Amino acid sequence: MEQQNTAAFDPADFSHVPVLLRECLEGLAIRPEGIYLDGTAGGAGHSCEIAKRLDPAKGRLIALDQDPDAVAAATARLKAYPATVVQINFREARRALDELGIAEINGALLDLGVSSHQLDDAERGFSYRADAPLDMRMSQQGPTAADLCNTLDRNELTRILRDYGEEPCAWQIAGKIVTARENAPITSTLQLAELVASAMPPAERRKHKNPARRTFQALRIAVNHELDALDEGLDGIFASLAPGGRLCVITFHSLEDRLVKNKFRRWATACTCPPEFPVCVCGGKAKGKLITRHPIEAQPDELETNRRSRSAKLRVIEKL
Repeated sequence: MEQQNTAAFDPADFSHVPVLLRECLEGLAIRPEGIYLDGTAGGAGHSCEIAKRLDPAKGRLIALDQDPDAVAAATARLKAYPATVVQINFREARRALDELGIAEINGALLDLGVSSHQLDDAERGFSYRADAPLDMRMSQQGPTAADLCNTLDRNELTRILRDYGEEPCAWQIAGKIVTARENAPITSTLQLAELVASAMPPAERRKHKNPARRTFQALRIAVNHELDALDEGLDGIFASLAPGGRLCVITFHSLEDRLVKNKFRRWATACTCPPEFPVCVCGGKAKGKLITRHPIEAQPDELETNRRSRSAKLRVIEKL
């Protein structure tokens, strides 16, 4: 497990407005004596509100994040509460809990996607609106988005843009990237954004205010292995829930939401027999109960004050 790194960073700079906060707290059904996990602590917006509701002598919050900046911010903001902050990707939540000697938890929250701080800090390379190094690493370790753009072949770049960004012009954009890097490496966010725009038909450029949005999403997902992490993390966290414990997940795009919806549906399904079987022969039992049949979305008051909430969807499941 990595140790937190707080060098050259002021935790006060990490801004975070928690999305769907009221709905998450209701979904978790927090018990003061319970043990809860926030797998994506960020600036500790959700974490602080969960921790406030815990009995300092009996309850406990475990807050995880892979971003060292987030770990520094969460550590500073949770110091007054019964909370432990760990720098680790939530895909390894089960390992983190094992190392802390925790067998079961009573609830967990995942707030997926990019934090406001990561987007607002241009130097992190997540935004196509400001010129900065083409980075996009949440953990600040490993290959960057620039590394992918400068080393992957056209077919692999196309697959990433198509599968992770649902980009209809993936082949054309990948071609522009491969051609451009023959003259000079692609190293900045605006350099990539301009290449994307140049690959778009005029009608597409007029239709989309920010034609690079899908490409940046796709590269970010690839750099951080987000869908693999989500798949593994959901399994490990759900397995760690005590009976009656709840898992709340906030998604921000269709790929995440589809993965969560399908996983929750399987856990809440008892029979796995083929539909043509007249009677159940598998003897299966559901592992969970859907608390939300349909995703919860932000109310008008939140939509007015927090732009990030516009695409947020919350799903909740309870372990049986």
